[in-house]
Amino acid sequence: MKVTRTEFNGLVLLEPRVSGDNRGYFMESFNKKVLAQAGFDFNFVQDNQSHSGRGVARGLHFQHPPYAQTKLVRVLSGSILDVVVDLRKNEPTFKKQFSVVLSAENKKQILVPKGFAHGFIVLGDSAEILYKCDEYYAPEAEGGILFTDPALGISWPAGISEFILSEKDKKHPHLHEAKFEF
Repeated sequence: MKVTRTEFNGLVLLEPRVSGDNRGYFMESFNKKVLAQAGFDFNFVQDNQSHSGRGVARGLHFQHPPYAQTKLVRVLSGSILDVVVDLRKNEPTFKKQFSVVLSAENKKQILVPKGFAHGFIVLGDSAEILYKCDEYYAPEAEGGILFTDPALGISWPAGISEFILSEKDKKHPHLHEAKFEF
């Protein structure tokens, strides 16, 4: 598995080795030992899976400490623009965003450490997303940032003219109004 570090401390892209032939393909999508050798040692305790249609945006979500989560995100079908915002006040990348296209085709994964808001928008007709978390979901610890906040500076892909957000996600504050302690 190839581990690519980003300018954000702890935020990495993972690219599994894929072996294929006329029968299909095989890949190792997670290996705790490989991550540990790269300096990442997490105890993932929960898997979440979602299915969404074209234009659906989910996020930007986070959980407040002590329930903050590290997430390992991958796409099982379709493709998404995966977006994170660094909420860690002591990092040089504080309030900066990072985005990457994850798809069933490219098989890339993103490891999102605690202290980031996370979300995605579906790029094709639909997408199925699976992510591992190192902390259980705690509804009382939910936080979020408005996905469409222009201050985030997210470069939206051509062809996306409308976002489909949940009522809860529409009510998230803009980044400058959000409350978080990381």
